[in-house]
Amino acid sequence: MKQPKWINKKEYPFDSHYFKTPVGKMHYVDEGEGDPIVMVHGNPAWSFMYRGLIKEFSKTHRCISCDHIGFGLSDKPLDWSYLPKDHAKNFDMFMESLDLKNITLVVVDWGGPIGMSYAVNHPKRIKNLVVNNTWFWSVKGNWYYEMFSGVVGGPFGKFMIKKRNMFVRDVMPAAYGDKRKLTPEVMKHYFKPMEKVEERIGCWMFPREVVGSHQWLGSQWKKIKKIKKKNVLIAWGMKDIAFKQKEMNTWKAVFPQARVVTYKDAGHFVAEEKSKELAKEMRKTFS
Repeated sequence: MKQPKWINKKEYPFDSHYFKTPVGKMHYVDEGEGDPIVMVHGNPAWSFMYRGLIKEFSKTHRCISCDHIGFGLSDKPLDWSYLPKDHAKNFDMFMESLDLKNITLVVVDWGGPIGMSYAVNHPKRIKNLVVNNTWFWSVKGNWYYEMFSGVVGGPFGKFMIKKRNMFVRDVMPAAYGDKRKLTPEVMKHYFKPMEKVEERIGCWMFPREVVGSHQWLGSQWKKIKKIKKKNVLIAWGMKDIAFKQKEMNTWKAVFPQARVVTYKDAGHFVAEEKSKELAKEMRKTFS
């Protein structure tokens, strides 16, 4: 299947592959050979976000990054739940089809709960963890997340995301530490996959489920001890408007052995803003 014409092949010079899920085709990138590095995106991103890491590590590793159903180049069904637990089921099926071992798992945003749920349920397959700005626990009762989930995941947010593509147009730029790095060319690659109103269901559902999926998040978080001894790099953008010092400290408490790197001038999307620096830290941590 051909890629859309709007994709800049210099930015994203990768072949497209598809995995068939019960609800549609999941697009993914699979580049290079060697021990696998699996990169899991969040909202409103797709595998494009990891292009810098893929270009760097495909020289020495097998680099894999899928687009969740409803995002990027994957199918966007109108009649699916879009619940995080169901995204996690799709990701689990996808990963098991590849039968990978010695995985370095890179997660950010909703890629945290989705990717980490795979890790805690298949701990023997995981070798290393790279935790960017994300979480993996219930935040029910936390005023900050209750407010965000209620507003952006409620009727107002649904209207604004559907009519304006607000999460891409407004939230994503606000989450950058250095907004100069979100160039019009880069922005185009996040806008185009959700150009049509009917393509934005997943983008709206994720904010609602920050609190709405608290039971599923809590059930998965209870399993975190299964991966507590893994090699871990926590690489954190300190200008993030979503996940801040408090969330980073939670990860540090769970993984006291982790190597921690912070970027004072980066925000939520570390792999976008600091791909070269992140790649260097990954090699230094896991070599």
